[in-house]
Amino acid sequence: MSGERLGWLRVRLMRLWVISPEKLWLMSISLHRRGHWMLAFSVKQVNTFLYHNSLGPGASVGPDILLGHYSHGIVVTSNAVIGRRVKIWHNVTLSAGRTLRPGQPKHPGPQPQIIVEDDVKIGTNAVIIAPRGRSLRIGRGARIGAGAIVTDDVPAGATVVPPPARVILREATGEASSEELSQAEHSL
Repeated sequence: MSGERLGWLRVRLMRLWVISPEKLWLMSISLHRRGHWMLAFSVKQVNTFLYHNSLGPGASVGPDILLGHYSHGIVVTSNAVIGRRVKIWHNVTLSAGRTLRPGQPKHPGPQPQIIVEDDVKIGTNAVIIAPRGRSLRIGRGARIGAGAIVTDDVPAGATVVPPPARVILREATGEASSEELSQAEHSL
C-alpha cells in the first residue's frame, strides 16, 4: 500500500474516533463562538481530564488540526489562531499575553496573538511565546523542532531547531578541569 493511501486511511480511521482531543477542542470552540461559554468550558475540562491538555475554547483552529500523542501536555491559550493541516506534538505550549476570562474588560488596542499559518509542524516540547503586547507569526509550512523556544516571527518554510546539547562536566574521572568548571559556572 502506498504512503499516500496509508495517510488517507489513517485520516478516515481518526474521524471514526468519537471522543478525540481534536473533536472535543473543536466542539468547545464552536460552543464558545455561539456564546455558550460555560458549556464550552465544561467540554474543555472534559478534554483536560481525558487527555491532560489545556486547549483554549477561544482559539481559532482549522478543522483538520492534528494533535500528536493524544495531545498530552499541550497548552494553547485562547488568543491563538491556527491554520489548516497543522500538526502539534505533545508538551507544546503556545501562549500570547494574558488570556481574558468572560466578563473581564479588554485593554484598548489589538490583543496579542499567536498566528500559526497552514501546514506548520510543531515538535515535542516546543515553546512558542509572543513577547508581551506583541503578536507572533509562524509562517506557512514552517517546522519548529523538538525543544525549540520561539519568541520571534518564523518565516514561511523555515525550520527552527534548539541549540545542541553539550557536555559541561564529566563524572567519569570524579574531577573536572578548571576549564570545565569555568564553563559550567558560565552556563548556569
